[in-house]
Amino acid sequence: MNFEDYESLPTQNSIVHMTAGAIAGVMEHCIMYPLDSVKTRMQSLRSAHNSTISETFRYMVKREGLLRPVRGMGAVVAGAGPAHACFFATYEHSKYTLGQLTRHRHDHLTHGLSGCLASLVHDAVSNPAEVVKQRLQMLNSPYRGVWECARHVYRAEGARAFYRSYSTQVA
Repeated sequence: MNFEDYESLPTQNSIVHMTAGAIAGVMEHCIMYPLDSVKTRMQSLRSAHNSTISETFRYMVKREGLLRPVRGMGAVVAGAGPAHACFFATYEHSKYTLGQLTRHRHDHLTHGLSGCLASLVHDAVSNPAEVVKQRLQMLNSPYRGVWECARHVYRAEGARAFYRSYSTQVA
């Protein structure tokens, strides 16, 4: 796609916003996932092996295998696409609607409020995947995969377990 093709895309098309958001979200999360695994490990354990990012990463790979830093990435891929698609669509729709209501007199407020609304929707969609992801990232996680973890959480704790941390995520 060249620049002219990009510029000719419709700006009020929700499918365009959702597709762009989904692709951007999945790519961002996949690229940052190993670092997120290290962060989760450093936050959850107190150990001499967790003093720096590189030490924690090396320790994870040495003790648990080369693929350990990407364990649970499937949950992020499953959650990030829909969550970011909803974010972009909500943001653009809110921005358009609020802009019409205010006759574009308060664009800075319109953009800010649109971002807040989009974040609420994004976090509601992504929170279940975050719960599964974090449980898979924990040291000695008993789960073999994304679906096993999700099923166990649902059966043992119910659907509310997937939203227990929602209020802290949106705060």
